[in-house]
Amino acid sequence: MRIVISEFMSLDGVVQAPGGPEEDTDGGFTHGGWSHPFFDPKVIGGFFDDGLTAAQALLFGRRTWQTMASAWPERGGDPFADRMNSIQKYVVSGTLRDDDLTWENTTLLPGEKAVAHIRELRERDGGDLLVMGSPTLVRTLLGEGLVDELRLVVMPVLLGGGKTIFPADGALSTFDLVSSITTTTGAQVCVYRSHR
Repeated sequence: MRIVISEFMSLDGVVQAPGGPEEDTDGGFTHGGWSHPFFDPKVIGGFFDDGLTAAQALLFGRRTWQTMASAWPERGGDPFADRMNSIQKYVVSGTLRDDDLTWENTTLLPGEKAVAHIRELRERDGGDLLVMGSPTLVRTLLGEGLVDELRLVVMPVLLGGGKTIFPADGALSTFDLVSSITTTTGAQVCVYRSHR
């Protein structure tokens, strides 16, 4: 399986709380929902739909999984929502227990063994293991050299600080630009594949 990361990102690399003001206020972050003015439903919506279609399973950190698990199960009746709810999901957490996994088709990967479990998943045959959001998890995956593709929607906005997905360990990683599309709102939709 390929590990594919899909993120909304500001020009200064921030991925925190693109969806709404209360999504993630850690560190006093006050710009929640910053992606909305730049969302192009046709291009960006299609980009996320294509990513989900290619996915065999989703992989989340605890916080992103809890946000998604509180929103998606009550949505239905459209193919994207139905796919989100029916697809296999994995959540990395040191605090969640199996009893907490109320979102259909979710498997817990205990935090202390998560990287080993993810390596095992990556060795399996199949489609993509798609990660959306989950910046702490993504930093770990990048640091471990486990990311095969970055699917980034770079919005034309500077946020001045917030969570990023990039490790600060001084390690060099190279990626090849596979495609890039500019939307009518000025967002760049870019796909990068790991250069190995």
